[in-house]
Amino acid sequence: MRLRTPRVGAPALFIPAARAGPAVAAAGSTRTTTAATDGHAGTRRALQEAVRAGVPGVTATAKDAHGTWSTTAGTGDVRTGAPRSAADRYRVGSITKTFVSTVLLQLEAEGRISLDDSVERWLPGVVHGHGHDGRHVTVRQLLNHTSGIYDYTADEDFGRTYFLADGFLRHRYDTLTPRDLVAVAMRHRPDFAPGTSWNYSNTNYVLAGMVIQKVTGHSYATEIGRRIIGPLHLRATSLPGTRVTVPRPSGRAYSKLARTATGPTYDVTTLNPSLASSAGEMISDSADLDRFYGALLRGRLLPPGQLKEMKATVKIDGAPDIRYGLGLMDTRLSCGVHVWGHDGGIHGSTSSAVTTADGRHSLAFNFNGDWTGDHGAVIEKEFC
Repeated sequence: MRLRTPRVGAPALFIPAARAGPAVAAAGSTRTTTAATDGHAGTRRALQEAVRAGVPGVTATAKDAHGTWSTTAGTGDVRTGAPRSAADRYRVGSITKTFVSTVLLQLEAEGRISLDDSVERWLPGVVHGHGHDGRHVTVRQLLNHTSGIYDYTADEDFGRTYFLADGFLRHRYDTLTPRDLVAVAMRHRPDFAPGTSWNYSNTNYVLAGMVIQKVTGHSYATEIGRRIIGPLHLRATSLPGTRVTVPRPSGRAYSKLARTATGPTYDVTTLNPSLASSAGEMISDSADLDRFYGALLRGRLLPPGQLKEMKATVKIDGAPDIRYGLGLMDTRLSCGVHVWGHDGGIHGSTSSAVTTADGRHSLAFNFNGDWTGDHGAVIEKEFC
C-alpha cells in the first residue's frame, strides 16, 4: 500500500506502470562486497530506466548467496546535484505494515490476543458509524484488508488537505492522532461487509497499531523497537512519530502534489508523518529492509504457526499475480519465482522490499519521486 497517490481517493497498494517523464542523467555509483555482480546487471539497467523516466534518483541493495550488492543512479538533491547514497535513509510508507503485523502475530504466539478477536473487544466504540461495526470485524481482517473498513486516505477532503499542493503546503506539519484518522473513515460507509471481499485500507493498520497499544500498554513504535528493530540491529530504522525530518544520510524527496504526473515538482522531504501513523510512518534504508524480510521469511521473528498464518493469502481482484497475506504480499513473477514483501509510498518516496520464500535472496530499493518509475520491472530483473 502506498499512502501517496496522484489521484485523490485512489487505492494505494500497487506501484503504477512507468509513465513518461523528463529525462534525467543516470549517473550513479555501484558498490559490491563480492566480484559476482553480473547477476544484477539487469537490475541496474531497470533502475537507470526509472531515472530516464523522470525519477530524480534511486538507491537499491540486494543480498544473496554471493554477498551484498548496492547501486544508485540519478540525484539525491536536484538543487545541488548531490548523488544518492547506498546508505540513504528514506520514508518507507506502507512497508511499515509488515512490522505492525509481525508484532501482532508475536502477541498471538504469546497467547495475549487472538487474531479472531473482534476489533470491538480491544477498541470498544472506535469502529462505529455509517454502517461500520467493530463487533463484526476481526483483527485478522484488519491485517489482510478484508474488513471492509473505509480507507481514510480515499476521503476527498483529506486528499485535498494532505496530498494536493495547496493543502499540503499549508498542512504538511499538522499533527494527527490515530483517532483523528479513524474518524475520517467513520464518516463513510464501509466498502463491503466484513470478510466478503478485499480492498486496501490504511485505516485497517491505524486500528492495528491502536490494538497493539491496548494489548501491551505500549505504543506500536515501542513494541516494534523492542521486538524487531533492536533484536535485528536495524540501526537505520526508526518510527519518527511527529518528527518532520529524515535522519542522515538521506537525500531529498520530490512530488508533483497533483492528480497528474505533469506540472511543477515540489520538495516534500519534511513533513509530519503522523498522517500515516502505523499505516506508514517508518523510516529505514535498503540494507535494513533486506535484513528484516530475510529474517522474517527464515522464521527468526515468528514461530512456524504464526509465519504460516502470515503467509495465508487472499486474492486481489484485478491482480492475478499478487495475493495478500497478513501485512505481506506474495507476488508471482513472469519466470514463476514467488517473492514475498511489501511496497510503500508516502509523499516523494516510493519503495519496494521483497525476498524469496526461503529468505535467502532479498532486494530493497527506493525512488525519491512519487509520480513515475516501474517498480515491477526492477523486481523482475533481479529475480528472473
